[in-house]
Amino acid sequence: MRLLIVEDDRRTGDYLRQGLAEAGFTVMLARNGLDGHHLAVSETFDLVIMDVMLPDVDGWRVVRALRDAGKQVPVLFLTARDRVEDRVKGLELGGDDYLVKPFAFAELLARVRTLLRRGAAPVMADRLQVADLCLDLPRRRATRAGKRIALSQKEFALLELLVRHQGEVLPRSLIASQVWDMNFDSDSNVIDVAIRRLRAKIDDDFEPKLIHTVRGMGYRLDAEEADGAG
Repeated sequence: MRLLIVEDDRRTGDYLRQGLAEAGFTVMLARNGLDGHHLAVSETFDLVIMDVMLPDVDGWRVVRALRDAGKQVPVLFLTARDRVEDRVKGLELGGDDYLVKPFAFAELLARVRTLLRRGAAPVMADRLQVADLCLDLPRRRATRAGKRIALSQKEFALLELLVRHQGEVLPRSLIASQVWDMNFDSDSNVIDVAIRRLRAKIDDDFEPKLIHTVRGMGYRLDAEEADGAG
């Protein structure tokens, strides 16, 4: 997943870039509105994090110009302007969410992931698809390259979670809570064993490999391998 940050405050921009990169995203940083607009128009991003008070062109105008140009990339406004009318303005101009500074990085990351989930995996008639992997949700069936893959209920739930969060690094704690409904025990290898079994079924006989281990962080499903993943 590719993110664009438009932020003129050097400390905030560098903090966001480092934190989001460590969360598994590919991040570009623009220091002013004109550069942000140019990047957002000329390149493809999955999300834009937009400051409002920029030194040249404010974030309101940048987003309005993007929408006028037909760019529908999700936009998260990040600004110290906390008045209700400012929030309403941001949303009416085409923003998808609004977070006020100062902020907790955990909340920003949660909002980023929520916005990305809306378009993370193509949904077609109760199906999720990544590359040649297809999940039939009503029938709880998985196929890859047209070949049926036998999965247990837990394996299907795990695979569905990974696909719905395509491109995101999912920590073991989140996987444990979502699939097994339990708190993660750092001494347990249940998550690693489950991932290993799932990988053997959907990756061993196919290309490209979809399930990647991000060392020290968790697991990620994507057709394109990220740096630091294996």
